[in-house]
Amino acid sequence: MARGTSRGPRSSPRRPASSRPSSRAGAARSPLAQRASRETGTGKLAEPTAGGWRERLNAARANQRTIRRVGFSIVALFLVILVAPTLRAYVQQRSDISALRDTVSQQKVRVEELQKEQARWEDRAYVEQQARTRLKFVKVGEKSYTVLDPKVPKGEPAVPPVPESTDPWYDSIWASMRAADVPSNQRR
Repeated sequence: MARGTSRGPRSSPRRPASSRPSSRAGAARSPLAQRASRETGTGKLAEPTAGGWRERLNAARANQRTIRRVGFSIVALFLVILVAPTLRAYVQQRSDISALRDTVSQQKVRVEELQKEQARWEDRAYVEQQARTRLKFVKVGEKSYTVLDPKVPKGEPAVPPVPESTDPWYDSIWASMRAADVPSNQRR
């Protein structure tokens, strides 16, 4: 390739120094010349490196990929924030529905039991039996006996009566608190 004929991005054709328009000494230079003089420290344009525009192009592509990744991350985060409450409500409602289904099945079992009991109450013999046991009803001519004070059989120990304390209530509470603080293996 001939020198000065390669055209990369943002490159300008090179002209020999003699073909450049001359300006007065000390006159204002173009912004490109000013930038070149700042970069090189002289008034001459800096010679671009062989891969300079390629490096800039690769950097721009890497920048675009980074921008795309950041944009995708922001969109994904936005979607997560948008969907999370809805998903949480959905899961909560599903658990509520399953709990209510369990309750309904338990209530169905209870209704069946109550229907069976209602059917028993339709039987005259069952009503009579319940009246005798629950309400102590008797037929005409029968005698009913009720035991008022049954004696405790000798095999079972009688419950000892609780002694009445003459101490004020706060003393008994304080004594129980002190007893609770003592380990069980050290109590007398």
